[in-house]
Amino acid sequence: MLSNIQEVKSRGGKIITITTVDSKALKDLSDHYIFLSNSVNVLNAITPILTSVPLQLLAYHIAVLKGCNVDQPRNLAKSVTVE
Repeated sequence: MLSNIQEVKSRGGKIITITTVDSKALKDLSDHYIFLSNSVNVLNAITPILTSVPLQLLAYHIAVLKGCNVDQPRNLAKSVTVE
């Protein structure tokens, strides 16, 4: 994984790391490092849910900054019919 991050960084990409594992190597490579502590004895089963919330917020704010309509995304198939 570190080699993939180094490749992205060498091509000018910004590295945003959200992790539950405290790693000095990741911290050094990252432009922004978010460590989610597991000090509350959270079950490993719900850890993916807790880590996906920051990613969803990041995607939302990037879409808003780019001027995309977050309420009507492009190419989304209609799955619910309103009567």
